[in-house]
Amino acid sequence: MTRPDAAPAGTVCPFSGRTWPATGQETDSGAPENAAARRKAAKEFLGLFAAEHGRVPDAARWAEAEEEIARSGCYAQTREELEHACRVAWRHNRRCIGRRFWESLAVHDRRGMRSAGDIFEACVEHLRWSTNGGRIRPLITVFAPDEIGRPGPRIANYQLARYAGYRGPGGTVTGDPAEVAFTERAMTLGWKPPARRTPFDLLPLIIEEKPGQARVFELPRDAVLEVRLEHPDFPWFAELGLRWHALPAVSNMTLDAGGVTYPAAPFSGYYMETEIAARNLADPGRYHLLPVVADRLDPALRGKDPLWRDRAVLELCTAVLYSFRRDGVTIVDHHAASRQFMEHLAGEKAAGRTVPGDWSWLVPPVSGATSPVFHQYYDPRPRLPDFKNRTGP
Repeated sequence: MTRPDAAPAGTVCPFSGRTWPATGQETDSGAPENAAARRKAAKEFLGLFAAEHGRVPDAARWAEAEEEIARSGCYAQTREELEHACRVAWRHNRRCIGRRFWESLAVHDRRGMRSAGDIFEACVEHLRWSTNGGRIRPLITVFAPDEIGRPGPRIANYQLARYAGYRGPGGTVTGDPAEVAFTERAMTLGWKPPARRTPFDLLPLIIEEKPGQARVFELPRDAVLEVRLEHPDFPWFAELGLRWHALPAVSNMTLDAGGVTYPAAPFSGYYMETEIAARNLADPGRYHLLPVVADRLDPALRGKDPLWRDRAVLELCTAVLYSFRRDGVTIVDHHAASRQFMEHLAGEKAAGRTVPGDWSWLVPPVSGATSPVFHQYYDPRPRLPDFKNRTGP
């Protein structure tokens, strides 16, 4: 199901929040005022690439890249350069606790794709390849970059797989409250929700092929693996009818590859159980299930135990871990993830590198002080290559 929506240049795209330039004008990544910064970033990246591959910086390669940047606002990275930029961007991402395995990231190079239909098919391929029947493989798929007068495509979704949120009477929401606005926008573009709406209806993809245009694509049902959530000790937990998609594939971030900006570059690893249990399912602004779980544990729990939230979130974590492992789907618990991150710190120190980090994102949302990550200090300054949110911090 598709329908293009056109908007005049200079208006804000309602899906990404981005202001699109007029034809022939510069994008934010290719503007003349950023040319010096882009040349600097490109030169630094090519130097980093050479150093980390045991090579001497190639003056001819830099001259070629500099000429391309002056002409188009970016330069054509080689396949090897692109792969290294993607992996280093993961290594540099300050909010990710799972960086221990940055060198294992697979890269699908789809830079030649600009049509929304082709991008959609590549996103479906991404979901299937990375999910791998539950044996999840970290993957990034990279589409066309921004150029002067020719912005690259965008994927408006926060993740390739997310659940719809529907407004109800009295301010109630069925589904994910974080996706209410996106769900309504998808519907204005022609998406038809299921006749029987549930809390776990998969959203379509909205792909912005050109400035001011968006198309909607329904995901094939078999492209998204989902896990039914049960608890090993409480049969009543299954009655809640909860489930979650197996693959976290973030799709609203821009890959800044050091002189080249790729606005559509969906990236997927695998879940830490607290991301699902303590955030997606527990946060008051999301599914808000802590009171529900607490009341099923003991109808009087919330009135007699000030730690009822802690008990409820622990059982949610237990259910998520148990269910993913039952189905053979890759997942990591927050203690194992913390140990892996400490190994990453040690490995980077041995390589003579420091690790950038955002403490508030790295510390697990459950049992934070019991994690060695809690007791560390990190350099909060960004460095390139990196992933950047197109909207927000």
